Amino acid sequence: MSLTLTDVKRIAHLARLELADDAAERTQTQLNHFFSLVEQMQAVDTAGIEPLAHPIEQIQSVALRLRDDAATAVIDRDANQAPAPAVQDGLYLVPKVIE
Repeated sequence: MSLTLTDVKRIAHLARLELADDAAERTQTQLNHFFSLVEQMQAVDTAGIEPLAHPIEQIQSVALRLRDDAATAVIDRDANQAPAPAVQDGLYLVPKVIE
């Protein structure tokens, strides 16, 4: 995919950016370079390659520091609401901000 100068100016207009002609030409070159890199990456055959959870796995073993996703037994509402400045019937009270 290759962008023309008209494409770059239209994108700038849609993004509400004011872009001078020389800046538009530089931007066109940079975007076209970016798109060529994307095309090169898409051309790589990745069939049979499993995705990695972390790229360092290729170098060393990685132990994820995540806890098991398990529900806790009891939530102590009173203990959680103790630091709140105002609570009534298990609900947090906040000052009115809209008249």
